[in-house]
Amino acid sequence: MLALRLTRAAHLAVQLRRLLVAVASAGTGFLLLCTLGHAMTHPATPGASALRLAWCAAPLAATVYLAVAVARTDPGTRPRPGLSAIGLGPGRLMAVSATTTALTGAFGSVVALLVFLQLRGDLIGRPFEGAVSDALAVGQPLPFPAALTLLSLVPATASAAVALTLRPREPRPTPPTGSRRYGRFGAYGWGAARETFGTYGRFGARLAPASPTGSPTAPPAGGPAAPPAGSRAAGAARVGAGGALLTQASATHPALPTDAPQPTPDAVPDRPTPTPTPTEATTTTTPPPTPTPRPQNTTTLPWGIAVLTAGLAVETYAGNTAAPAPDATPSAGVLFGWALTVLGLAMAGPGLTHLCGRLLQTARPGALRLLAGRVLMEESHRVGRPLGVVCAVASAAYAGTVLYGTDGPDFGPLSVLGALLVAGCTVATLLTAAVEAKHARADTTDALLRLGAPPATLRAAAAVRAGTLLALFGPLTLIVAQLASLPLAG
Repeated sequence: MLALRLTRAAHLAVQLRRLLVAVASAGTGFLLLCTLGHAMTHPATPGASALRLAWCAAPLAATVYLAVAVARTDPGTRPRPGLSAIGLGPGRLMAVSATTTALTGAFGSVVALLVFLQLRGDLIGRPFEGAVSDALAVGQPLPFPAALTLLSLVPATASAAVALTLRPREPRPTPPTGSRRYGRFGAYGWGAARETFGTYGRFGARLAPASPTGSPTAPPAGGPAAPPAGSRAAGAARVGAGGALLTQASATHPALPTDAPQPTPDAVPDRPTPTPTPTEATTTTTPPPTPTPRPQNTTTLPWGIAVLTAGLAVETYAGNTAAPAPDATPSAGVLFGWALTVLGLAMAGPGLTHLCGRLLQTARPGALRLLAGRVLMEESHRVGRPLGVVCAVASAAYAGTVLYGTDGPDFGPLSVLGALLVAGCTVATLLTAAVEAKHARADTTDALLRLGAPPATLRAAAAVRAGTLLALFGPLTLIVAQLASLPLAG
């Protein structure tokens, strides 16, 4: 009920984004139902029907990706300070987001079922006669359990992906300053001083230097000086706080002789307990923790390049093993290679976006390039991955156009619908991520405007960012498309 109220009270932009998710869910559900109809019409070729069902994984993944992006930008389910008091913590809001996504996907699946039944002629009117009549299984009873199972894939997968993405995470503790080094016997810590080899085990390292008479030597009049690093005194000082204190006490106050009378408790006068002054109390307080910097997703760049290379290798192997005819559907090996290519570009996208931001700030940058580069580096984790997915989809579309452009077969309406779903969902996801990044840096933009930055400079910085990304990802798309189409062309 809370999910329904939040859905009804959302803004117009949020409703439009949810409508896009419902439309994508309806299109994917219709493709799944057409796959079921093709299997019913051609029972002698189960392999072709299974391959059609495997190719439906592309629009399904694109729809789920769009649903996750829309759920992340939903302001109604964003954690706020006062909601935890009424029982709406991060876990409950995550459940509300997952429920809202499931309702949106279920609405699209119902629309897909109604359209499919209408085209079959089961509701009102005559059955549709056209290019897709072969996939409708007209005149055959529709197995509703199988149809409902296929239609439940989109809502269930999207809801599970939203719950996994928006799950509450424990904040990571801030690591102490300094570099971690290994100490004695494998103990590690964040010590600032480096210990030389053999300091702990050197003979006499833990003993204080003694005078010829046998008593410990006293420190100089100016106070105890810091021993040099790597010396015996430094090793003795690092054994422990207790040993250091005992050594200093024995050096300052010599031990009493054994034949001297010991003072009684009655002879010791009462001394008032010193109270710390406000200055001492202020200086002994622990410093506030320093904020942890936002981690940059640059470590996935080599992994993305490796996965991209593996995808291109799989496509080459699949094309050389069984080269398909121009009028045949690509094999499962080509599909797996394309999936690896998309995954590799999605993993390399944040690192490439971060690299664009660094390149903008090289060679004595001005205010414009510095602002554009900093924004790209900060928003690389939001915009980089959708941009990599768009690059992969564009490369696949370009490879298909080059491969089947002139003398190839005409794409059917179902193939066109699947391509439009994948392209539309990826572009909508990129635009949604851009809107999320704009809202995330709204405070910074307002601060720049208050400081006197002209709005034309901010628009110019946005144009510079878009041009830099296009200059890097455009040639990358063409290169990946050419490499992906080479195994299928021969």
